[in-house]
Amino acid sequence: MITLRSTLNLGLVSLAAVQAGAQTNKSFQTCTPNIVLILMDDMGYGDIGRTGASQYNTPNLDRLASHGMQFTWYYCPQAVSSASRAGLLTGCYPNRVGITGALMPWAVNGINSQETTIAEILKTRGYHTGVVGKWHLGHHREFLPLQHGFDEYYGI
Repeated sequence: MITLRSTLNLGLVSLAAVQAGAQTNKSFQTCTPNIVLILMDDMGYGDIGRTGASQYNTPNLDRLASHGMQFTWYYCPQAVSSASRAGLLTGCYPNRVGITGALMPWAVNGINSQETTIAEILKTRGYHTGVVGKWHLGHHREFLPLQHGFDEYYGI
């Protein structure tokens, strides 16, 4: 099933791959573009105006889409929040990194500290990274965003 979440998941991974690759455009090399990733749970592909929604008014998301990159071919590793986040942030199948479903607040597991996240990769390219909102990849200190390459975290 095509969903906005899966579109955004692949979008960030693809964008990171493009950013990490060698560029020949000199003007691109002199400035580092901003990357904003919006990950929404349970939002379908056609749920914003840019992709055909008529029952929702989404002018800000539509504006972001019209001035940024839009990806229409993608893969979502799992249809639950924790697992799809793990896939997005690591570029790996969630089961491989130990996230096989949604992690509840009482879960004792989380994203493995030995996994490399997109935040860690972007940091080596000079980016300052942050997470705002739902993390859902483990609730103990060792699983939180600041332990996985993010500089800032404001969320649940």
